[in-house]
Amino acid sequence: MASQSRTVLITGVTRGLGRAMAEEFVKQGHTVVGCARSRAEIEKLRKRFDKKHDFEVVDLRIEAQVESWAKRILASFNPPDLLLNNAGIINSKAPLWNISSEEFSQLIDVNIKGVTYVIRNFVPAMVARKHGVIVNFSSGWGRSASPQFAPYCATKWAIEGLTSALAQELPEGMAAVPLNPGVINTDMLRSSWEEGAASYPPPDQWARKAVPFLLALGPKDNGKQLSVPE
Repeated sequence: MASQSRTVLITGVTRGLGRAMAEEFVKQGHTVVGCARSRAEIEKLRKRFDKKHDFEVVDLRIEAQVESWAKRILASFNPPDLLLNNAGIINSKAPLWNISSEEFSQLIDVNIKGVTYVIRNFVPAMVARKHGVIVNFSSGWGRSASPQFAPYCATKWAIEGLTSALAQELPEGMAAVPLNPGVINTDMLRSSWEEGAASYPPPDQWARKAVPFLLALGPKDNGKQLSVPE
């Protein structure tokens, strides 16, 4: 299966893990459909890759934008074989009582609602085919916790529960997986742990292991809490 060309949807495709996965999936001959908020970075991807791939400016916090994007993509491509809900943000480092309601809401809107909007607008087409794997990116902090990152932990614990329930709703032949990608030297990690981030692999190195792992996922993995092997 992994050798067959797939249609892979990636949110948060312009930075960090999303960008690294896009590069690796394209290199391996798969079609990548992706979105992010930065128009400048989306334009760079459009120039870098040929027209068989598709990149769009979408704010996942706004369901109308996700819905419009999904309608256009599903009119031009097969439903995704692999849907990667990768986009996410982290809160500024502070005790919970010092996190503003606006910042907390932003994390909920991106990390939980954005994932739900993508599922709501793409997964019905996958269900109709009874085919495809949905991977919702979680975190080690979706299975444990850390002081000063309570909002982020809360959203990733939510993703674990949301995905476990979704897995029970899918027809046979599909899978939904909450995925801990591991510890990678990204902007997000540096914002929370600047002094230690450099000792971990960069996104491109991580993607060389992660992409084959993701391509191997299938119905046997439905509902499993998985982590990318180190």
